[in-house]
Amino acid sequence: MEQTEKKIILSGIQPTGIFTLGNYIGAVRNWVNLQEDYRCLYMVANMHAITVRQEPAKLRQQTLSCFALIMACGVDPQKAPIFIQSHVHEHAELSWVLSCYTQFGELSRMTQFKDKSAKNASNINAGLFTYPSLMAADILLYQADLVPVGADQQQHLELSRDIANRFNGLYSPTFTVPEGYIPKAGARVMSLADPERKMSKSDPNPNGVISILDSADDIIRKFKRAVTDSDCCISFEHGSAGVKNLLTIYTVMTGKRMEEAEKEFAGQGYGSFKEAVGVAVAEALAPVREKHAALMNDKSYLEQCYTDGAKFASHLARKTLEKVYRKVGFVNTPRF
Repeated sequence: MEQTEKKIILSGIQPTGIFTLGNYIGAVRNWVNLQEDYRCLYMVANMHAITVRQEPAKLRQQTLSCFALIMACGVDPQKAPIFIQSHVHEHAELSWVLSCYTQFGELSRMTQFKDKSAKNASNINAGLFTYPSLMAADILLYQADLVPVGADQQQHLELSRDIANRFNGLYSPTFTVPEGYIPKAGARVMSLADPERKMSKSDPNPNGVISILDSADDIIRKFKRAVTDSDCCISFEHGSAGVKNLLTIYTVMTGKRMEEAEKEFAGQGYGSFKEAVGVAVAEALAPVREKHAALMNDKSYLEQCYTDGAKFASHLARKTLEKVYRKVGFVNTPRF
């Protein structure tokens, strides 16, 4: 009974490159904590990934690596099923239905469509335009109560809510209208090279991005090169954007309070401060790298995990999809 009373959380991440430290702190690290208090489902969003051209063999490898990384970061598939989006065909089916309840104007106002169109001018495809409908399907299939979102995804969540309310209003209550879940700490990690910009897999400067599979030496080297300022003020309130970013990372990775961190580094120069942050991050990520390597070397276990996850997710998704099909007037789907 206790399990059914927990709120449902659905979250996903695209397998386009290795998770950054920003992905880890802002999303995946929090997934581990959420699985204790909520009914969580976590998804490798490989269908979203192909709105931009991908190398097929690389996408397959990155999808498996992404799946393994979620487990390596501490998500237990027995507590929180993990699945690969393309393994659950109900996502594509509900996406089509919902696209018929999504207005052209709503999609044209999506900020990410405008941004990605500018970056991929030679491939402004229909999927890039309509993928917010697929994102809505991802969420609504599982009757998710909460969706962990960053500021850049808030607009998509609002559209999902609008679509759910529109469908519910036209027919009868069908979808749970989801709320956003925004972590209080460490939700936004900035580039080490340009602390005014969010850390991103697509950052052209490799020194600005920490991959959670980077070696300890590479992590420390990148932190030593992190942009700060010339004032040597290690304070969250009075420091530069770069200093604030490093202090945020340090407190999240060590569990220390901001006041403790500021006191620890009081009177020190930026050199020792940046190195200490790098060492703390490298030490915290070492178990993740080791677990990921072990999972990637056990293909049969990995396959069993994503197969079990797909079965669980598909069972839930089918219930919602059948309800939607009845509401819109489709003939019952025959069983073969």
